[in-house]
Amino acid sequence: MSKSTLFDPTQAGVIHLAEATQFSDTGIVSRALHDQGGVRVSLFTYAAGQQITEHATPARALVQILSGACEFSLAGKKTPLRAGDLLHMPPGLPHAVLATEAFSMLLVTIRETQAAPTAGGVGAPD
Repeated sequence: MSKSTLFDPTQAGVIHLAEATQFSDTGIVSRALHDQGGVRVSLFTYAAGQQITEHATPARALVQILSGACEFSLAGKKTPLRAGDLLHMPPGLPHAVLATEAFSMLLVTIRETQAAPTAGGVGAPD
């Protein structure tokens, strides 16, 4: 196993997310599962009432709520999320997080290095 991530990037492996989840009564806990090739996968837990102020990142993000409930503010619009929801955030989208109750989430960030092909452009299907 890698010292900086729960997965060893050279080996196949299984992590039971419920067992890997570590809650704090008063804060936010982050555990890196994978960080390689422009893709980072992290397991987060938030105590009720914890928040992250508005910020933006150049990475694309997918957020899967595993347990509990929260509210994401996406470009100023409040969006309630609960266990089972999957959120997509394009690069540069201002967002904030508020734990309306204790919750856990899986965050996948993808640092894109080249623009996607456009319709009719090079690499676009005919």
